[in-house]
Amino acid sequence: MSTTETQPEKGELPQEGGAFGWLRALGPRGRRAFGGAFGGYALDSYDFFTLPLGMVAIAAYFGLDSGRTGLLTTVTLVVSAVGGALAGILADRIGRVRALMITVVTYALFTVLCGFAPNYETLLVFRALQGLGFGGEWAVGAILVAEYATAANRGRTLGAIQSAWAVGWALAVIVYTLVFQFLDPDTAWRVMFWTGALPALLVVYVRRNVTDAPEAAEQRRASRDRGSFTAIFRKGLCRTTVFAVLLSTGVQGGYYTLATWVPTYLKSERGLTVVGTGGYLALLISGAFIGYLTGGYLTDVLGRKRNIALFAALSAGCILAYTNIPPGADGMLLVLGFPLGFCMSAIFSGFGSFLAELYPTAVRGTGQGFTYNTGRAVGAFFPTLVGFLAGSWGVGGALVFGALGYGLAVVALLGLPETRGRELV
Repeated sequence: MSTTETQPEKGELPQEGGAFGWLRALGPRGRRAFGGAFGGYALDSYDFFTLPLGMVAIAAYFGLDSGRTGLLTTVTLVVSAVGGALAGILADRIGRVRALMITVVTYALFTVLCGFAPNYETLLVFRALQGLGFGGEWAVGAILVAEYATAANRGRTLGAIQSAWAVGWALAVIVYTLVFQFLDPDTAWRVMFWTGALPALLVVYVRRNVTDAPEAAEQRRASRDRGSFTAIFRKGLCRTTVFAVLLSTGVQGGYYTLATWVPTYLKSERGLTVVGTGGYLALLISGAFIGYLTGGYLTDVLGRKRNIALFAALSAGCILAYTNIPPGADGMLLVLGFPLGFCMSAIFSGFGSFLAELYPTAVRGTGQGFTYNTGRAVGAFFPTLVGFLAGSWGVGGALVFGALGYGLAVVALLGLPETRGRELV
């Protein structure tokens, strides 16, 4: 499908040009939906990173080894598969906006409760329940915006939504740096979780200002198959579902390995202070933000599959380079943080548009929620394996395991069609 600009008919949304043409082309209702989805995903990211950033303090407080520490992340991601699948069904049955509000309230509530956990077992349960909301928010928000976006701009529009992850991550690092500077570590990690109440403000905005895309909502309500698990495994969609799960597993296995263990790696094997770790992560996060936006643009230009394959190869190369810097070369470690963040984030930019385009409207929420979050659940075992391998390999050596995930992602692309230019309604 051509993406060449044409003069719009009277009453038709224009194919806007310029750096922010994709945002203007959404129209007023689409831009409000974009704001709700962007804010939801940023705060989803913030609530997720309260754990990895406080992991060293939590492990010391409860006397945990690396395996049990890694399990806190794994259980979050495993349960997120259930949350993502349920949220997808809800999005197809009760609408995108109502499902979005439910996911945001869920992850905010259980993040706050994590701060009150009296022991490791309770923390594990609360963190698992946080995964129910965490798993569903991205899929629902991405579909909401995808159904407003034009085919020509959908990749960069959803790439901008993905960039919210870096915004939330950066906010978490800033709060972490301040909280751990002024409070005792035994109290600081609890305060980090309590700040996870912020998303409650977003729900008020979404409830008052955001609505589902009208044409997609009408088409969804008219279908008998909406919100059906069996539908995404029927002939014609089963192959797509299986390979989409493999793709998601590979990319997220690599990503969550790094997101979970890089802070610990910088602290335990590089001996950086809290402020030093924040400084190193600043380069990683800024690279991630630019990577999301660049990847969104490239997924419209190169196509969904080529964009993912390109950045899978580059991400694997960055991991190998990042974890094999000789001791004492911390300046080089800092420099490589930017391309690492850029590559491992740019690969996600095409996911929102790609997965949405693989499924018909009636089961789009179910298909996207199931494939993305089942892949997240299986990929969640990567951080746990790194935790157990860290005892003999060291955290830096074990991180190389994450590179294998990107190889799996490239193989999975062979079973999926290219969807660039596909209309959703």
